[in-house]
This record gives sequence, C-alpha cells and structure tokens, in this order.
Amino acid sequence: MSGLAVKRILLPLSALLLAMIGLGLLVTKVLDRTWPFTVEDDLNRDLAGAHSGTLDTLTMAASFVGGTPCIIAVTAIVALILRLTLHRWREPLFLCAAVSAQAIVFYFTTLAIDRRRPAVRHLDDSPPTSSFPSGHTSAAVALYCGLALILALQVRRTWLKWLCWALVLVPVAVALARLYRGMHHPSDVTASFLNGIACLVIMSTGILHAEWPRKRLSREFA
Repeated sequence: MSGLAVKRILLPLSALLLAMIGLGLLVTKVLDRTWPFTVEDDLNRDLAGAHSGTLDTLTMAASFVGGTPCIIAVTAIVALILRLTLHRWREPLFLCAAVSAQAIVFYFTTLAIDRRRPAVRHLDDSPPTSSFPSGHTSAAVALYCGLALILALQVRRTWLKWLCWALVLVPVAVALARLYRGMHHPSDVTASFLNGIACLVIMSTGILHAEWPRKRLSREFA
C-alpha cells in the first residue's frame, strides 16, 4: 500500500474506528443514565406498541434493502454498470470501498461494544453482533448515499440532481424500519449514519476526488 493510500484512507479509517468505539463506550457506559438516552427504552416500547400488519410488511421490505445479501448484490451490480457505462474504475472503486469500509468499522466496533438489543418484541432474528451500531443502516448509507453522490456528479440539470439525492431516503427508511422492528436503539442507528457518512467522506477524498498519479512513458529508448 502506498504512503498516499495510508495517509488518505488507512489512517482516517483507523481514527474512525477508534471514534466509533469511543462513542459506543460513551453511550453504553457513561451517558446511559442521562437524557436523551434515558428515553430510548420508552421510544422502543412505543414503536413496539404501534405494530400493525401493513407496517410490518413495509418495514420488512425496508430492512431487507439494508441486509447483507441485498447490499452485496446491489453493490456488485451497480459497480459493474458504472464500470461499463463510465469506462473507468474511479466510481466503482469508490462505491465498493465505502461499503467495505463501513462494514469493517461496524464489525470491529461490535466486537468492542457489547450492547443488548431493545427489550421489546423483535420482528427479525437477532444476529449475534452487538446492537451498537446498526449494520443495516450504515451499509445503506454507504451504498445509497454513495450512489446518489456519483449520479449527482454525472448530471447537470438541477432537478436531476435532486432526483439523484432522493436516494438518501433509502437509508432513512432502513433506519426507521430497524427501530420499528425492535432491532436497535435510536442511538445505534444515529451512530450508523455517522459511520456511513464518514466512510463516504474518506473514500471520496481518497478515491473519488483524489489526484491519481500517472506513469510517464518515456519517448526515449535505450
């Protein structure tokens, strides 16, 4: 790995991981008895009490969109389409790197932070990972907000840019679905937005908007 990649990607990601772990410890060990974290349980119970057949179905679909199989499949397909249509690697690499980076930060954060899921009925199977942060939410932020950024940079008309940025509603829907389905506390999904956005910023600086060095071909031959 080049020194430039270490400086622009590896070091910021390491700092992000430490920040996420620190935030998790702060939420679960230090501020857990202070507002607004003291009202999270009440909100979880209120959402559980609002369950209905229609909302169950809608949130199941939204939760699926942020699930690992869907995220991997959509990322792979979109990256291939971008490569074939734009005829360059910058955008596909940016998108894949952002999704992969948030997953790495998420995984190691869950190893360090042991937080139980809300004490309400869970509408999905509980994965063995910690409740903090929400992997579904951070993955959706990295993928769909990253795609929105790529598409918005390709169009010139203002209304088309707004249409592209409408993709940010997808991770919002995923976050609300995870809360409704009793899988996460509000602070879990909030932290996941920070994780996903930070990974997008890091990969945007390191890949999407970076000046890539080019090899110079000498015209002189020995």
